[in-house]
Amino acid sequence: MTAVRIPHDRRPRADRARQVADVLRQQVVRGAFGTGALPDERLLATEFAASRNTIREALTILRAERLIERVPSVGTLVVNQKYCHGLDRLMGLAEMLHEHGTVTNEVRVAGLLRPPRSVASRLRVPDGGSVIYVERLRRLNGSPLSLDLTYLVPDIGRPLLEQDLEHRDIFALIENVSGHRLGTAEVTVEAVNADAHSAAVLDVPEGAALLVAERLSRLDDGRPVDLEFIRFRGDRLTMRARLSRDEEGAR
Repeated sequence: MTAVRIPHDRRPRADRARQVADVLRQQVVRGAFGTGALPDERLLATEFAASRNTIREALTILRAERLIERVPSVGTLVVNQKYCHGLDRLMGLAEMLHEHGTVTNEVRVAGLLRPPRSVASRLRVPDGGSVIYVERLRRLNGSPLSLDLTYLVPDIGRPLLEQDLEHRDIFALIENVSGHRLGTAEVTVEAVNADAHSAAVLDVPEGAALLVAERLSRLDDGRPVDLEFIRFRGDRLTMRARLSRDEEGAR
């Protein structure tokens, strides 16, 4: 077989560094570096067929994301683990991350309020009606992970105020109170920069990357019961889903 010669990569070094950083980031997320130490720059340069300067620039990107740190006389170490939040099942955060430690909730606000019309409409609450609003700072192993703003229909939300909102997922409580299983949810995820208040609560620099998930959850009978706006720390969480392409769509 005749070898195919690949032309010398003439792209700017910043482009090549970003390419290297994307692959290394996923290796960090998936726990590929069991000891917590990345291979040295020489080995990485060989692995990626890149210059040492390109590798250094890629590592600088990951340091800025607070995933790794250079430790003198030791090497480059993973210092901040990212956790996977699956998007292919409807699960609460504690259910999703139970294998990584303990999720606890600091309930910042909980009570009855009159929602904006857009929220009332999505929850099928009549104009002028009220909902239960719960705001929680959620921690994993004591460290801030997300800020959750939750609107609940009143007949289900009121009994939840008497439950243990500090240690239990709202999803499990909804199912207990309603006597129904949750069925489906509509989820939208986007990236935003942390405003001053969110940054202070989540212990990140102002302007840091956050993932904001909007999720409208329904019972198994189709009734909408829970509308959430969740700000996740972008340096601690990654979203993952398994997708399939049906035969009709494969053209």
